[in-house]
Amino acid sequence: MSAATANLPALPSSLTPEGNLSRYLSEIRKFPLLEPQEEFMLAKRWREHGDSKAAHKLVTSHLRLVAKIAMGYRGYGLPVAELISEGNVGMMQAVKRFDPDRGFRLATYAMWWIRASIQEYILHSWSLVKMGTTAAQKKLFFNLRKLKGQMQAIEEGDLSPEQVTKIATRLGVPEEEVVNMNRRLAAPDSSLNAPVKAEGDMEWQDWLVDDSPNQEARLGESQELNQRKHMLAAALKQLTDRERHIIVERRLVDEPKTLEDLSSKYGISRERVRQIEVRAFDKLQKAMKNMVVEAAQRPPTRPAVEAAGAR
Repeated sequence: MSAATANLPALPSSLTPEGNLSRYLSEIRKFPLLEPQEEFMLAKRWREHGDSKAAHKLVTSHLRLVAKIAMGYRGYGLPVAELISEGNVGMMQAVKRFDPDRGFRLATYAMWWIRASIQEYILHSWSLVKMGTTAAQKKLFFNLRKLKGQMQAIEEGDLSPEQVTKIATRLGVPEEEVVNMNRRLAAPDSSLNAPVKAEGDMEWQDWLVDDSPNQEARLGESQELNQRKHMLAAALKQLTDRERHIIVERRLVDEPKTLEDLSSKYGISRERVRQIEVRAFDKLQKAMKNMVVEAAQRPPTRPAVEAAGAR
């Protein structure tokens, strides 16, 4: 067990995906989702009294959420069972750090940790020679498949020059890197209609959606999106007018402007526009990271405490 999950109870050996994935997926469906009040009290017991049984119940009640998120990373050539295991580590990290008095549900907070844990595992599993180390390359690594899907090019081999240009502009990376990354990720996808077991009737797609709508996950995603939008808006205010306009036109619109367009507008070279864009993006990142740190250290406001106590 890592230091990040120290003092948390480990999952039973019978409840790990490595042995029999289909049985594991069936077993985790038996753990009921928690009502807000029950989740709040369990989190308080763990945070204030170190109640390992409470922590265990918080983790197991969210194992379906972990599996659902892990399924979204199937296209990177790694076993689903390993992705789920890494996501479970992220879930335990989230439980260890979760503060119920801030007024958020655990799922909202945990999704950040689950995705981060899975992505770190994927990056570690792909050699540095294969996928590179810069922030832009990592962004390309995790967004290329999504953008290809939007262009209905997910089944294609090499991308067309127009598609390459559009993706490179959207993500702010050289076109050559888009071509190279696309070829590295060109491993065939597994069909959702493929059986989980050779002799069984159950298909992988049967595990993608719960029998009932997962309102907890939908609420968590909505709150996460709103929080990011507020943070981005606040961070943009810390830029100069020119920096803000350039970063918006280059990275935050559906049809980004070219360096040539912006260099003509401001009467400067394309390289100067690129430098301003990079500087503005660095400022945005630092501002948003500072806001995350400040939010984590800030004591809960009265409305948040009252809302939590009213559950």
